[in-house]
Amino acid sequence: MNVNRAVLYLGCFSIGIIAGLRSLTAPALVSWAARLGWLDLSGSWLSFLGSRAATIILSLLALAELVADKLPKTPNRTDLGPLVFRVITGGFSGIVICASAHQALVIGMLLGVLGSIAGAFAGYEIRHRLVKTFGLPDFGAALAEDIVAIGGGLLIVSHLF
Repeated sequence: MNVNRAVLYLGCFSIGIIAGLRSLTAPALVSWAARLGWLDLSGSWLSFLGSRAATIILSLLALAELVADKLPKTPNRTDLGPLVFRVITGGFSGIVICASAHQALVIGMLLGVLGSIAGAFAGYEIRHRLVKTFGLPDFGAALAEDIVAIGGGLLIVSHLF
């Protein structure tokens, strides 16, 4: 496979950003991409992601996160626990993208990790500034962020190759 590495690496970083916004959306989307044939994981240890079970489980977990994000007692994404989880899911999603292109997994992992950190802190700042500056309800800003995460993630995984 002839791969444009710049596009590939941008995809790994970008899917990390999605994980920074919504930690389980990125793995759910790479699972859907594998299921739909947008990412070829055949012959890879990651091929399980294209299974019906993986797609359903990851999708349900991502939907549960979308609901949990709106609850008042949900911790900030920049707190240590949530941030570490975003780093893990961002790095994993970057690995999946590199695996589908038969490229070095460590590069995908590093770019996914960096993207997840950037996405977590930028998403936190943007959401809070929208609420504070424009008086938007946090719930509305959170819904807009959901749309950006899901739509942006779909755009990324559907246009890599």
